[in-house]
Amino acid sequence: MKLLIVDDSNLIRTRIASVVETTQMKGVSIVGLARNGREAIRIARDTRPDVVTMDLTMPEMDGVETIREMMRLPNPPNILVVSALNDKSTAISALRLGARGFINKPFTDDELRLALLDVCNAN
Repeated sequence: MKLLIVDDSNLIRTRIASVVETTQMKGVSIVGLARNGREAIRIARDTRPDVVTMDLTMPEMDGVETIREMMRLPNPPNILVVSALNDKSTAISALRLGARGFINKPFTDDELRLALLDVCNAN
């Protein structure tokens, strides 16, 4: 499984990468780290990730618009929204556009690992 991590916070990108690497998520390789939606789309076109963790609040292109664009790619990835937003309507919008899961920040390592496994296995 190829994973693309999308978040404007370097701390969150690093934390997600660390959880994937230290919890022995076998078969998952990180193919990119993106700071915003525009960068995420560019990396996704180049690497064709299977799974994407997606923040919703980012500069240049927010997560909802990025999900919309990713769903137009050939073989769109499974998307796990990772967000601090407590706005249920935004979360529902992301899921309606094609996201496969949602996890709130802050999250524990186990919560993230289980959410990623669920999204990896969603087909």
